[in-house]
Amino acid sequence: MSTAFDLRAPSAVPDSELDSRSKLRSNVAVETLGLSDSTPRTEGRLKSLFWPSIQTGSDVDYLGAQGYWVCTVVAVLSFIVSALMGSVMLGLFTLLFYYLGGVGVRERSRYAATVILILFVADLFISGLSVIRVLVGALLLSNFRATWIASHWKPDAEEASLPPRLGETWSDKFVDKLPQWLWPKIRIPYYIFSACLLLLTAIGLVMTILRRTG
Repeated sequence: MSTAFDLRAPSAVPDSELDSRSKLRSNVAVETLGLSDSTPRTEGRLKSLFWPSIQTGSDVDYLGAQGYWVCTVVAVLSFIVSALMGSVMLGLFTLLFYYLGGVGVRERSRYAATVILILFVADLFISGLSVIRVLVGALLLSNFRATWIASHWKPDAEEASLPPRLGETWSDKFVDKLPQWLWPKIRIPYYIFSACLLLLTAIGLVMTILRRTG
């Protein structure tokens, strides 16, 4: 009896058909990540780091993930430096401030991007300038600009819609799923925590200025 359904066992499916199915799944995943020619980046990596612009929904998502990684690296490096200097508790506070702020940046929070830049600039006045600090400051300024642009992004076309967030690998979960789940839960506590940290930093900045001018 003939039927319209393909009831062949997996072993009976030709290798060529299996290969075509595998290629189809791979192409879908690659296009979702924005790595294929059908969804190219609209600018170079160096420009997106220091002076980003947004033309598509993929740009919005890419810059959010980039800002999240930048804040995470700054958080870890700040903790390591503070720990080596014997200020572990200060390092922990700094780690939480920058990482959770990066979570907010990933979710296009203008407040998070602003408060991160303000605290870092204030710390520059207290601790002094260096090539690495200036470079990090430029990256955080870029995050600030990209977040404010992305927060006003209003999809009005098919190419303007945001790509889906993946959760297939640990990297996907860390960059896409974790911030999306975490930010609504810690947003208000982060506002309070960052405001207190900014107040303490402002006091330290005033004392530093008075000491230098006195």
